[in-house]
Amino acid sequence: MPGGRLTQRERQQIAQGLADDLPYAEIARRLDRPTSTITREVMRNGGPTGYRADVAHRATERRAHRSKPAVPAGPRPAPSEHGRDPDVVRAYEESFTALLQQQGLPRIAAQVLTCLFTTDAGSLTAAELAGRLRVSPASVSKAITFLERQGLVVRRRDEGRRERYVADNDVWYQSMIATARANAQLAETARQGVGVLGRDTPAGVRLENIARFVDFVSESIARSAEQARQVLGPSREP
Repeated sequence: MPGGRLTQRERQQIAQGLADDLPYAEIARRLDRPTSTITREVMRNGGPTGYRADVAHRATERRAHRSKPAVPAGPRPAPSEHGRDPDVVRAYEESFTALLQQQGLPRIAAQVLTCLFTTDAGSLTAAELAGRLRVSPASVSKAITFLERQGLVVRRRDEGRRERYVADNDVWYQSMIATARANAQLAETARQGVGVLGRDTPAGVRLENIARFVDFVSESIARSAEQARQVLGPSREP
């Protein structure tokens, strides 16, 4: 039934549709489901490249068995700002957060960064982040400190002297430059090892190859970041 829960067979069909590179609308048409249902299902279960039918079905079963407080019957919540479907937005944010975690960010830091990427305001305060994520201010503060060290977030003060946190194009530029500098330091340390272990030894040759490779990559990163900054210019708000 279009309004009921997805079955395991339907999830297998979704997985096959994704493997065939079908758009969500086509998968939905074949299953006689709303496109938003397919989008939400995929985004909350690993995204288009990580969706697994059996894993998604087990996760849904676990959620269904959790005790939930009774909710009075009433109209469906109105769409959020700009006509967005809140469930689809939430599923997208969960997928984005999961991706950032896979790339090495701690969970709350990944959630904070996702919030900063997806907010229309362009920046958020610690209180706003804590409210949106339903975590303690101390957890937000710890996450912000971590992200600042990675060069992914900057602090700014508004007219009320409150600190606001931003993750814009300039932050990414600074982060890429910091990565290039860290790689350059790694290359320099590898070359020091060549002198210690001997240039003609297997270990020395290995370290020299590491230094040359990392040097090339770090120079490419720095050059690309500079070019992107010149071509794309500073961050622009709509």
